Amino acid sequence: MRWIGLTTRLLWSACSPKIRRVSTMAPIMDKVDSLVQANKVMIFSKSFCPFCNKVKSLFERHNAAFLALELDLMGEEGVSIQEALFAKTNQTTVPNVFVNGHHVGGCDATVIASKEGKLKELLEGGPKEYDYDLAIIGGGSGGIAASKEAAALGKKVVVFDFVKPTPIGTTWGLGGTCVNVGCIPKKLMHKAALFGEDFHDAPYFGWQLPEQVNHNWNKMVEEIQMYLKSLNFGYRTVLREKGVTYVNSYATFKEPNRLQAVDKKGKVTEVTARNFIVAVGGRPRYPEIPGAKEHCITSDDLFSLPYCPGKTLLVGASYIALECAGFLHGVGLDVSVMVRSIFLRGFDQQMANLIGDHMESRGIKFVRGCVPTSVEKIEEGAPGLLKVTGKMDDGTEYVENFNTVIFAIGRDACTQSLNLEAMGVKLNASNGKIIADEGEKSTSGHIHAIGDVLDGKLELTPVAIQAGKLLVRRLYTTSEALTDYANVPTTVFTPLEYGCVGLSEEDALAKYGAENIEVYHTHFQPLEYALSKRDQFKSYGKLVCVKNENYRVVGFHVLGPNAGEITQGYALGIKLGATKADFANLIGIHPTCAEETVKLHLLANL
Repeated sequence: MRWIGLTTRLLWSACSPKIRRVSTMAPIMDKVDSLVQANKVMIFSKSFCPFCNKVKSLFERHNAAFLALELDLMGEEGVSIQEALFAKTNQTTVPNVFVNGHHVGGCDATVIASKEGKLKELLEGGPKEYDYDLAIIGGGSGGIAASKEAAALGKKVVVFDFVKPTPIGTTWGLGGTCVNVGCIPKKLMHKAALFGEDFHDAPYFGWQLPEQVNHNWNKMVEEIQMYLKSLNFGYRTVLREKGVTYVNSYATFKEPNRLQAVDKKGKVTEVTARNFIVAVGGRPRYPEIPGAKEHCITSDDLFSLPYCPGKTLLVGASYIALECAGFLHGVGLDVSVMVRSIFLRGFDQQMANLIGDHMESRGIKFVRGCVPTSVEKIEEGAPGLLKVTGKMDDGTEYVENFNTVIFAIGRDACTQSLNLEAMGVKLNASNGKIIADEGEKSTSGHIHAIGDVLDGKLELTPVAIQAGKLLVRRLYTTSEALTDYANVPTTVFTPLEYGCVGLSEEDALAKYGAENIEVYHTHFQPLEYALSKRDQFKSYGKLVCVKNENYRVVGFHVLGPNAGEITQGYALGIKLGATKADFANLIGIHPTCAEETVKLHLLANL
């Protein structure tokens, strides 16, 4: 390492010799000016310099012809030219790059100019003026993270964010789905449900409570919405402090570098930018059946619902459906879930079925193998009464009345009205998501995508935040760091939480073959459930290991209280290639649920 550092210093010293005199030699300066003016791309270089070679390769990738003057091969004249360049540009090092007479700078400056698109503009005739360096469409977690990162790097940034009301008129403030109608209110309502379980257990720990403990839906919603509004205000304040322009308007592409935005009053504004990030996320999908949009709601409406939903039907078996069903039942409501096929598609199916079994044992009703065919309002009110008709797998009809019906059957990317395809951005025809390369760049090079709108990537808030930050650093610095979409931990906040990182058992078998997979597992009882005998041995953990890779753990799964807190720590081990032996040799913290994951010993039957 010392040798490498010394070599780098020697190269730097050779590329940047001590300036021995101020160049006042008019003939030399005239020669420099003539070379700059005569060549579309002029590179003052040294033949041994790796940074110079990097810049030459970059222009070759741009298919741009250039003249490279190797100063080290020119004797004293080369030294004089470098001194003249210092007087002209205040840059002592090579490469020293000019494009169409415009001074670009050294290696780093040229690389960044290429990433930003400025180099392309210079090659095409000269720098273009834009209102902003970066325009971001979408004020969710990813868009906000990207905007703050760009502003910190000295870029002029604008963020457009506009929430189209739901069919029943629900809207919200800055911060996106996670903050307003997703992770944050969901976790708070999950906590409300956990209080209900604790009240049941409290007498076993000596607490004397009234026989009847009632939940106040309106008070819960009021407190949650007040908190969310404080977050909305905080985001606006931070953007203002960072110098980011926030525009509460719906933006669409009018030209490749021009947006047209319309606010709620119909006022139209237009702005231009050199680069764009689309971070508009998605919205819940409604089925094409009578009464769906007219009488039903989605998670976009639930967290601000101004009345208790009463007897509720969740349609879908996604994590959103199961989470909502869990906390609604936990605050005392009669809850049913209509399931077309399997629970938690894309997750480990053993874990998914354990979740379903546990929820059913707690009193949540499941209507399996059924799809809704119509929803009819039979009584007005808040809530009213809805007649739901469905079709079972065997062809029989399902009919039941509910106060509230919530659809959680999937989400659609909010790209339909952005005019992206006209800008050369390729979309996945099946889901409307933006197709991009490993660096989140779309098929229109100056338009990027992050978050839930990005095709083939995880729909998780922390992923969008990380992607936004790293994308901006790649655009405006020499960083090449890409977002690592593998082994991302996540948690489903069902009554018994489910945390996981890595592959499901099904995916591991498909990838490595059954002969190479070993699964270790255990059922366990959290100590805090012992006195009340709640959910005896319903908690569960398993490791999915690859035999021929020294039993490397490729899947970690845990079902139990605080599963997310457990999974976050173990995710690092999975990313670093931990083996089953590493888990076995780790000393657990006693008494915790997390310690169960270090003593898995039963070999699951495959």
